[in-house]
Amino acid sequence: MVQRVAMTGAAVALLRRLIEQHGPVMFHQSGGCCDGSAPMCYPDGEFRVGDSDVLLGHVGDGTPFWMSADQYAYWRHTHLTVDVVAGRGSGFSLEAPEGVRFLIRSRLLTDEELALLDS
Repeated sequence: MVQRVAMTGAAVALLRRLIEQHGPVMFHQSGGCCDGSAPMCYPDGEFRVGDSDVLLGHVGDGTPFWMSADQYAYWRHTHLTVDVVAGRGSGFSLEAPEGVRFLIRSRLLTDEELALLDS
């Protein structure tokens, strides 16, 4: 099955810890242009998604990953992998107090993957 978004093992482990602490969570990517951009992690429902936001898929154990329409227009041809690295992210994202941050690694989707996603 082709997916637009996935997570590394380290990111899944952090996601599970955050869910244990905060309950269900969600991701939203509203800025950034390339590898190293940071998606925001919020308690599920705390960030209001708009009609133009795009649900890229679910990561971990079913956590929704949303992207703003403007970002999606730029990244629609890419597969995103959520990773985690040492360093402080945004103060609004749930992982900030952990001394780590989620970040995006990307690659272009193949023609075959794009065809499957578009069908």
